[in-house]
Amino acid sequence: MKEMEAAMGLMRRIPPKHTETALSALLSLMPNHSSDLLSQVDQPLQVLCDVDCGKEFILCEYNRDADSYRSPWSNKYHPPLEDGSVPSSKMRKLESEANEIFAIYRDQYYEGGSSSVYMWEDENEGFVACFLIKKDGSKTGQGRRGYLEEGAWDAIHVIEVGPEEEENTSYRLTSTVMLTLTTNNEASGTFSLSGSIRRQMNMKLSFADGHLCNMGRMIEEMEGKLRNSLDQVYFGKTREMVCTLRPPSEVAQMRMPES
Repeated sequence: MKEMEAAMGLMRRIPPKHTETALSALLSLMPNHSSDLLSQVDQPLQVLCDVDCGKEFILCEYNRDADSYRSPWSNKYHPPLEDGSVPSSKMRKLESEANEIFAIYRDQYYEGGSSSVYMWEDENEGFVACFLIKKDGSKTGQGRRGYLEEGAWDAIHVIEVGPEEEENTSYRLTSTVMLTLTTNNEASGTFSLSGSIRRQMNMKLSFADGHLCNMGRMIEEMEGKLRNSLDQVYFGKTREMVCTLRPPSEVAQMRMPES
């Protein structure tokens, strides 16, 4: 347990762009904890194209079986896997609907990027849903303003939905956002910032409007809170430090002693 606590403490302090390298090193050092590390460490998301329908989908631990990944669009594994696990027909119908709706949400809030939703039943007569968004904000990717040399936003939302009880259902949302950005131009110079943030939310809601409405409202509220937290913690503190170390010319002149 102490080894895992130390490993998780280390991973929380690693910049997202170095997560894959650090995780690979930990897996070599701690082979007996490989399953725990892979399930608990959030890595920057990767994207693959579903050749059957020509759409991109996001790779993660929740759609992986062996070395293959299931596409939420075609429900097929890539590379092909004969006995890969798939959701039940009822769950698959809800998953397909969620992917269509979440793609609209992604376009409205992120102006592009990739999104995927995966669902599966749990052991408590409920189900779990994973909502993923990846946006490449670099000037060579999907960054429309061209400010960033490199930039990525990875959002992972996992919602545990309890069994339906009378008129209400319990929802537990765990959200992780990983942000990486690098600038390299004459105006701002070279600047790199990366980090991650995780938050949880528990709610008990009526399922009269359907699970997708409830989960969508929770994700929308959580993403707003996460964006504000990132703005205050990363950008706010960075701005404060820069202005303290290198104050604007007006402030610097006021601080200069009179001759």
